[in-house]
Amino acid sequence: MDKQGNLYTVLYAVVMVIVVAAVLAFVSESLKPIQNKNVEVAKKIDLLRSVGIASDATTAEELYAKHIGENTKVINVSGSEVEGNAFDIDMAKEVRKEQKDRNYPLYICKLESGEEKIIIPLRGVGLWGPVWGYISLNADKNTVYGATFDHKGETPGLGAEISKEFFQTPFKGKTIFDESGVFTSIAVVKGVDTSTNPHAVDAISGGTITSNGVTDMLKECLSGYEKYLKN
Repeated sequence: MDKQGNLYTVLYAVVMVIVVAAVLAFVSESLKPIQNKNVEVAKKIDLLRSVGIASDATTAEELYAKHIGENTKVINVSGSEVEGNAFDIDMAKEVRKEQKDRNYPLYICKLESGEEKIIIPLRGVGLWGPVWGYISLNADKNTVYGATFDHKGETPGLGAEISKEFFQTPFKGKTIFDESGVFTSIAVVKGVDTSTNPHAVDAISGGTITSNGVTDMLKECLSGYEKYLKN
């Protein structure tokens, strides 16, 4: 075959594309277990962080097994426990379902002091993509013990600040039900004094859409646990 001809060039290109695609597919499949493990560990780190337990890639699994382990539940919007593995539930898929069809994972963490905290996962949408987090409640199933939030692509210095401690800390001590037991959630607002409001925290300056996304996420996700928490 004429190596200078068009046919040779086309065939060579086709073969190279097939070879490269095969190599990439092989590498991708080979790395999949490692990638899945990294996602699992990151999730455990975030869960622990919502109750104030610091961990990293080397300690997260041990600490998770110690403080949470199998102490999890899956409930429905009626507050009834259903079958399933809480850790395996993909909240990104669940929030796309009708609320009545969703499975709600719930984690119960036992601290060194012996206190138990309920951890609820959150999933929503910010300005540029998904936002998510975990919020933990005290034994009264109303008062926030801790919260952690993260994002995929919010604007650095603006919406991305939801992942910073200064934004997350004010959630501690806020409540999701009012004094009459009515579900209120927690709003992220600006321009008002939130220090005396048990159901609001300060929004991020310049990050209005992301702040609104966190507000909507909290209300949408927490409302699914309302009946369980009341019962």
